[in-house]
Parts: sequence; C-alpha cells; structure tokens
Amino acid sequence: MSCPHVGSANLAKPSPTDNVYREDCTQCFDSIDDPAGLDVCLKCFNGGCAGDRNHAKLHATSRNHPLVLNIRRTRKIIERNEPPLKMSKLAIAAETESDRYDTTLTVKCLDCGIDNLDKEDATIAPVIDAVMKANTFSRKEEVKAWEQELTTCEHILTMQQGEPRKIESQHLGHCSKCDLNENLWLCLECGNLGCGRAQFGGVSGNSHGLAHATETKHGVAVKLGSITPEGTADVYCYNCDEERIDDNLGAHLANWGIILAEREKTEKSLTEMQIEQNLRWEFSMTTEDGKELTPVFGPGLTGLKNLGNSCYLASILQCLYDLPSFQQRYYGDKLGSLPSVSDPAEDLETQLRKLGDGLLSGRYSKSDSDVFASEHTPNVPHQKGLQPSMFKHLMGRGHEEFSTMRQQDAFELLQHLIKLITRSKHPAELGDPTQPMRFVMEQRLQCLNCKKVRYSSNEQDSVFIDVPMEKLPPEEEGQEPKYKPVTLKQCLDNLTASEVVELTCAGCGSKDGFTKRQGFKTFPDVLVVNARKMAVVNWVPVKIDVPVIVDDEPFELDEYLSKGQQPDEEALPEDESAKSNVPAFVPNAEALAMLEAMGFPRVRGEKALHATGNSDANAAMEWLFGHMDDPDIDVPLDLSGSSGGAASGGAGAADPEKLAMLESMGLSGPRAVKALKETGGDVERAIEWLFSHPDDDGADAVEEAPAANEGPKKEAGSSELPAKFQLQSIVCHKGTSIHAGHYVAFIRKKLSEDETSWVLFNDEKVVKVVDVEEMKKTAYVYFFKRV
Repeated sequence: MSCPHVGSANLAKPSPTDNVYREDCTQCFDSIDDPAGLDVCLKCFNGGCAGDRNHAKLHATSRNHPLVLNIRRTRKIIERNEPPLKMSKLAIAAETESDRYDTTLTVKCLDCGIDNLDKEDATIAPVIDAVMKANTFSRKEEVKAWEQELTTCEHILTMQQGEPRKIESQHLGHCSKCDLNENLWLCLECGNLGCGRAQFGGVSGNSHGLAHATETKHGVAVKLGSITPEGTADVYCYNCDEERIDDNLGAHLANWGIILAEREKTEKSLTEMQIEQNLRWEFSMTTEDGKELTPVFGPGLTGLKNLGNSCYLASILQCLYDLPSFQQRYYGDKLGSLPSVSDPAEDLETQLRKLGDGLLSGRYSKSDSDVFASEHTPNVPHQKGLQPSMFKHLMGRGHEEFSTMRQQDAFELLQHLIKLITRSKHPAELGDPTQPMRFVMEQRLQCLNCKKVRYSSNEQDSVFIDVPMEKLPPEEEGQEPKYKPVTLKQCLDNLTASEVVELTCAGCGSKDGFTKRQGFKTFPDVLVVNARKMAVVNWVPVKIDVPVIVDDEPFELDEYLSKGQQPDEEALPEDESAKSNVPAFVPNAEALAMLEAMGFPRVRGEKALHATGNSDANAAMEWLFGHMDDPDIDVPLDLSGSSGGAASGGAGAADPEKLAMLESMGLSGPRAVKALKETGGDVERAIEWLFSHPDDDGADAVEEAPAANEGPKKEAGSSELPAKFQLQSIVCHKGTSIHAGHYVAFIRKKLSEDETSWVLFNDEKVVKVVDVEEMKKTAYVYFFKRV
C-alpha cells in the first residue's frame, strides 16, 4: 500500500553524530523486547514505545514525523547442558545479537495507519539499513566500558634517554633496592629497575620505582613482565600519576638492549589486575548453607543493568527512589502528562520520571529466563534489568568524571544528583524531592581567652563521619589486617566533640585559639551519612573496611541537638570594625608538613586545612582529592574579603553571613547573590555555580530579589524532639578504593502486609536477604529515616 508521506518526508541516513534510540523508548523503559516492539522515527531517530502507552504516536503527532521503523526482538530458545562460560571484560564474546535473537522489522506510517510499508522502497531501504547498523546509546556506553582509553603525555614525548647500553639479563631479575623479582618497573630514562607498589591480590611491592622517580625526577617507567612481542606493555608516568601509552616503546626499550620480539609477557597488566580485582568484589548471592537467595519481584523491586562500571549509579538511584519524596515527585497520577520536549532523552524531568516509572511501577519487574537449564545446572531466574543509559549520559554530560565510563564515588554522585535536581523546576504542590534531606548544622566558636562566642549555621543535605581506625592483632602471620569495630554513636560523638583551632580572636586579639564544636540545629526527615574510612598506604589513599555497628531498631539523636547561644554567653562583636578584623588563620604545622610530604603544594595544603577544621591531615587530603579541579585551587588563601564589598541592590535579600563567606573567597556582588538564590542558600553549591557560570553577571538576581517584608526563608529541617531515626537503606562498597570495586544497595522493603525484609539490589539482581549485619558494618552511605 502506498503512502503520500514517503515521498515528501525527505528522509536521510543517520550521521555519526546522530543518536539512534533503537533499544528502548525515550520516555519509558518499554523496548524492542516487548510484544509491540519499538517504533524508531525515520526522520529524527527517536525511539517510542508502540504498545499501550504509545509514546511513538505522541512523538509523531507533536513533531509531524509519521514514518517509523518498528523493531521487535524475540529471544531464541537455547537448550544448555553446561553452565555458560564466565564473561571476561578483557574480550567481547564472539556471540552476536543474531545468535541470540530473532528480529522483525516493519515500516509503518502512524498518520495513515498503514502498518506494512514496503521496506525495499528506494527512499526507505538505505535509511533502515543505516539505522540498524548505527551504534545505539547503550552500545556506545558498552564499548567505552570494555576499553580503557589511554593516551601519551608530554613527559613521554619529550623524554631524554641516557647513553645506550645493554642491560644484562642477570640485572633484570630483581629490584635494584631489594630482592623482589616480580612487579618490576624499568625506568626508561636511565635504566634503573625498581619494584612497584604493592597491589591487591598478593602482588608484592616496596615502591622503590616510585622512590627512584621522586628522587631523580625520572617520570616514565615500563613494567617488565607486561611487555609483549607485539609492543604492548604497562607504561606509567609518575609525573602525571597516570597509566600511559608509549608509541615508541620498541625504540625506547632498544636503548637498553631489550628487543620486543624476544620478550614474553609473564605478568598481568594493570588493566587485567583491575578487572580481576573488580570481579573479586562479589557480594554473596547465597545463604550460609549455599542456597541461592530468592529473587523478589513487584513494584519497587526492579533492578538496573550494569552498563559497565555503573554500579555506583544503580545503588544510589535505588536508595533515592525508595524515598517517599522521590516517589511522589517522579511517579504517580498527580504528575500529569510528560513534558512536551523535542528530545526527551535530553530532558532531565523526562528521564527522572522515566526512572520513577521503571523502578516503582513493577511493570518491568519480571523474571527473564528463556534459558532451560538441565537438572544438573539449577538456574534461579533473575530480571533482565533496566538500562539507564539515557539518564547516565544526561546527568554526566559536561562533568569530568561522571561523563566517563570509569567507576566513581557513589557519594560524590549523590551530591551531584542533589545539585542537578535542586536546580530543576518543581511544581509547587510537589516541591523539591531533596528537601527532606536538608537540615542545619550549627557551629560554636569560643575564644579561649575572653570566652566570648560566635555561632554560625550552614544548611546541609548530608553529614560526614570520620571512622576511628584501630588495628586488631593478627590472628596468624601474613593475615590481612582487621580493625576494631566502632559504633555509629562513637562516630557521632567525635563529629560533635569540641576541638581547639588556631585562630586570632577578633574581639580581644588573643592568639590562644578557639574551641570549636558543631551540632544539629535542626534534623532532616532523611539523614544521609557518609562514612569516611580512608588511610594513606604507601602514599596512596586506600579505603579501609572498619566495621561500623548500626542498630536495626530506631534510636534517638536528641543529645546532638545544638542548644544555641545561652543567656550567660557573650557574643563576639558583629560591628563593621570587628568584621574587618578577620581572624587570622594559622595552619596546623604538623598536618601541613604531612601534606607537603605527600607532594601537595603548600597553598593547597593551607586551603584544605582551613576547609576541614585545621586538625587532621587525612581529612584535608580527602578534601583535596575532591577539589583538585577547582579553578582557584592554587590561589593563595585570602580571608581578608578585600576583593569586593557587599553586593549591591539585592544583597539584603541574601543571608549576609553567607554573602560574607563568598566575599572572603573573592566572590561578591550580584553574582554572589544570584549564586545563593540558585542553590537555595547553600554556600558550597553556590561556589560551584559561580565557577560553572562565569559569564553570568547576576544582574537579574538584583531585579528579582524578593521584598524585605516577605520575611526570611524557612529553616530546613525541624528541631522538634524526640529526633528518632531508623536505618532505611545503605549503599555498600567492596574494594580498596571508592573509585574501583563494586557497589550494591540494601533497602528495607515491605514485601507484603505481614512481612518487611531487607532486599539486596545488586545491579539487575534483586533478592531477599536473610542476614544484613555484615553489610551494615561495611556500608559506605547510610540513609536514615525519621520515625
């Protein structure tokens, strides 16, 4: 049957820069695997479901793009008498999509209602062929996941090697400083052989290669055991502190008499070891007696497929969508129709609602077991899992870390998502779903000499707790160290304990210092706690698994409520002369020396100590790792506030104390006012906003500043007592670095009227858990709900 739209549609094949959405709908998770299939627009390549929701029809009507390619995929039935081979991330299996699926293609016109246009039409056929060959969204992500992108660097390109000489084979057998005969790194500049850092899994190392690089400034080294005849090897630049590629490795090795063709690879590469390490961090999917944990299905019990190092994203999303505020904001009848946008995949509201429907509706929570196992290979059917490819791309766009396929810090992702969602527009009747996480911390400073006090407060959406680390005596020689368990109360006691900081009093001029203490001015409805368990081992920050004991039953936090200024306390002066006399900051000499010994410049060390209370080098180091990319990281600390006065015009509409904090960093005027307005008064996010909007002069913030008679903004959280909380969900991590290993989520779920149980969300696998105690001890992020 002919269609008038075919000739007039002016169809063109997708270019390499076009996104082709031919796996799942851009507005829901219905996909090519559903009975109705997916309709791919032949004009703009949007993917729309063809089933009862009919998002394809909505797209066709709104964009006047009636021609679509319907793709339906069905799984081939496979009889298997042996378990499938374990997939290795080192190579993509040769099995193709056509080996696993049957695919049916149909061309339709949604305007004319024709369901079977001629696929061989000269106008349509080349477009169909190009659509089916084009890389999809998720395919692009997978390719990045399997390959670690390495580049060369200036230190390799400009490297000056010493006089050519042949290093005799007997001198290639062990480190020049010790007897280690594995994990050996050859300095390409001078030919020195040094052992590497100790690696997870029993690979020894005393860091003599690093010591040589630090002493001589020779930055480039190659791992001897990783060299192959084909010219590949682990090349590391100590100056960049990154793995690199040396395009002239053969020539550089020949300078030391090492011929590539004669080499044989004898050790695992860094990439292989990282993959092996990640594979080891499996969370048990069996009970103590070896039985597989029971999968659970239903609303709120839908898994997320791992896109390749995306478990950090999946675990945080599961915990967020377990919160009532997220469920009400992004799922349900109150929301009305989806936003009418030209590209749904690029719209944050659409993608957040797509996730809400996918995770909460139960529509996609069903077993996916088309493989028939024999009686000798029992198979527990799990879910296929939703692919959050579009959301991952959207939330990471423009971000240096989250736009990559590398493993990331789950807590940093949480903060990033909160920032994105807070900046979005929200219907007045629904509000910002992150608001229940917000609360106010109050800090009290008291001069040791004049005893006068100053109180300041800061709105937050989470709290860090430093976990005390005390090694236990090893039970046997060579055993991995274990650490003494601590309670959550111990960590909170430390958080709110008094400490002495070195500041000069603005009131009396004393340099004796201040006592500093912080407490909760208000409590949130959802308390997010990040447990920091980091230590420096061989100059490398390493995550330490210290068990933190958390009660399963509700507990009170009343004792941590800040009492505020008492009647018998005298406040430090707030007049202009006192404001101009900014307390002088004297960095902790011992902590600063430790940071400098680690290689951090003095300016950065001073900034980190100022930001973290001037007491602990470890806390300062963590702050530095999180702020390495700050544009002003190397600008000397300036607390004078001389770079700008009070913001004009609308300055009175912003919190003067927060404005003063921004001014002390050289961030002032209408831009500072707008930054605070755009971020809900959060100083930290205001700073990020300012650096990410360098061209915004903030003029509209002055014009739109609210009238003074509107009154102050309502304080986040509540100070009502009792403040009783119960653990609701946890993000757990296994691995020695928060940027590697594996993340999962454990969430307390009501499975029926009579049963509430902990449920493990391990990517697409969702199972009921019998015992969660071990996981509670090694959690990384806790979500407590107020009860």
